[in-house]
Amino acid sequence: MGSDDDVAGYCIWGEDNIVYGPIDLATLVHWVQEERVRPDTWINLRDRDTWEKAARLTELKKFFPSRVPEEAPAVTLPAPDGTSIRLRAGALRQVKILAGLNDEQLERFIGLMEVQPVRPRTEIVKQESPGDAMYLLLEGEVRVRMMIGGKERVLVTLVPGEFFGEVSRFGRCPRSADVVANKESLLLRIPAGVFQQLVQKAPDLAAPFLFGICQTLVARIRADNKRYRDSITLGFAAK
Repeated sequence: MGSDDDVAGYCIWGEDNIVYGPIDLATLVHWVQEERVRPDTWINLRDRDTWEKAARLTELKKFFPSRVPEEAPAVTLPAPDGTSIRLRAGALRQVKILAGLNDEQLERFIGLMEVQPVRPRTEIVKQESPGDAMYLLLEGEVRVRMMIGGKERVLVTLVPGEFFGEVSRFGRCPRSADVVANKESLLLRIPAGVFQQLVQKAPDLAAPFLFGICQTLVARIRADNKRYRDSITLGFAAK
């Protein structure tokens, strides 16, 4: 009878720099089919203790050449200028908090959102402004900053798959920092009223979405705690 390590032999390095797993081969293949795992995703093979790109794994090679991105499930979202933008489900699943939704749930969820293209140097949210929405970053790059003494201090740079604005949204408090686009970016804006709709009318969508947010927030807190412990350790070592 095989061990757990034999059954669940893969760990996935997510775009949010969080390692997911261990998982078995059947789950890994399912993630490939849903485009949660892409050809350039790093995968750890636990039995060999090595990292490989997904497309290089013998057990996955047959899945990637046959994939046709243009034929993947997609949704069409309205843009503020009256045009529309078509997005594949795989691109939407780069946002880890949406990874728990199946295609049907994802289409329903995205139907409640607003797509927002932004140009470089656009100030998306401003410190002390009302927290009337949170944002999911699909494409591009943004930075979270604070202006201190007239100088910009960058707190963190966010890449596709990450989100921001959740603290002021859930805490019903003003924005704690500015968020500015570093390059051409594409956002999903989730207005305040959508959360109430999800909880009251679509709990099957609200539960995995909110659980995904909690997982990411826990990972951020752990990372902050580690940095704090490391700074204390270095402080004592310097004495």
